[in-house]
Amino acid sequence: MRTRVTELFGIEYPIFAFSHCRDVVAAVSRAGGMGVLGALYFTPEELELELKWIDEHVGGKPYGVDVVMPAKYEGADAGDAEELLGRLQAMIPQGHRDFLEGLLAEHGVEPPSEKANRTLLGWTDQTARPQVEVALRHDIALLASALGPPPADVVELAHEHGVKVAGLASTARHAGKQVAAGVDIIVAQGTEAGGHTGEVSTMVLIPEVVDAVGEDTIVLAAGGIGRGRQVAAGLALGAEGVWTGSIWLTVEEADTPERALPKLLDATSRDTVRSRAWTGKPARFLKTAWTDAWESEASPGTLPMPMQFMLVSDALPRIARSGDGELVTFPVGQIVGSMNKVKPAAQVVYDLIEEYVEAVDRLTGLTNAE
Repeated sequence: MRTRVTELFGIEYPIFAFSHCRDVVAAVSRAGGMGVLGALYFTPEELELELKWIDEHVGGKPYGVDVVMPAKYEGADAGDAEELLGRLQAMIPQGHRDFLEGLLAEHGVEPPSEKANRTLLGWTDQTARPQVEVALRHDIALLASALGPPPADVVELAHEHGVKVAGLASTARHAGKQVAAGVDIIVAQGTEAGGHTGEVSTMVLIPEVVDAVGEDTIVLAAGGIGRGRQVAAGLALGAEGVWTGSIWLTVEEADTPERALPKLLDATSRDTVRSRAWTGKPARFLKTAWTDAWESEASPGTLPMPMQFMLVSDALPRIARSGDGELVTFPVGQIVGSMNKVKPAAQVVYDLIEEYVEAVDRLTGLTNAE
């Protein structure tokens, strides 16, 4: 397969794989696509170790790093991360804390054994910049921004290091802001996607974004893409490649939580919901007792980003290892209905390409039919 994006990065297939798992990132890059490590949940020190490991296991193939640098969030005017953390902790209402602990007790989740130290992570400009600095010390090919256009100075810094920049957009207007910020690639993500996502479907969004940004900007199709036929559809809509995420949660290399994996394998495409219950912004998750509880009449409502994650961050690992399991959820897109078998990451890449070729051949046959 040859598109502008394969030529830009020297990769065999225009398939980008977002994952928080370094093993998946390296495996996809070695298989001919490009793995992109989600940096959000790592401290700068941890990220350094993760990227060092990828450098040693990627076989010289290109890979990328994805950070979260939202333009709008509570406490954005704070001077530094320590000041921000203190201010936001004080703003979390006791009623929300009481609701959460009551919900955990109802489902038999164990009390905390120690205080969580991951209440903020990379959800803000103040905490994401150190991650960017670490990433640019490594031989990455791509820096992606997952929420809103990256700051102009970050784009400039990446370009100075010879690193291309991608920005995620869920509307044509958002895509225009990304282009104005200087990004090289737009990841046009439809509502079918897992994690933070908008309301416009992939089929509608991709051509809108392609037309809005013009021929000079590369567009990747994202949102509900996990089959080769969908890769073909994305390219037919004007994209130069695809950005995938959910399908890598059930590969052999993934570090998906043990109690979440069976739920992902058993879920249908109707078993997800957009919820603010994890981060404070709409994100698609498995629909479980957790998402239901935060939408119930008893709920005090969710808090703005990043306060909602700060509220629940201590609870998430407790839910993952204890209780009745009904609260266990995970960010995943509607493609989850096709994720019913564990395979090696490389096999997933090859299956995508094989089905893509079959789809293109079938369409070519229709075009050439007398």
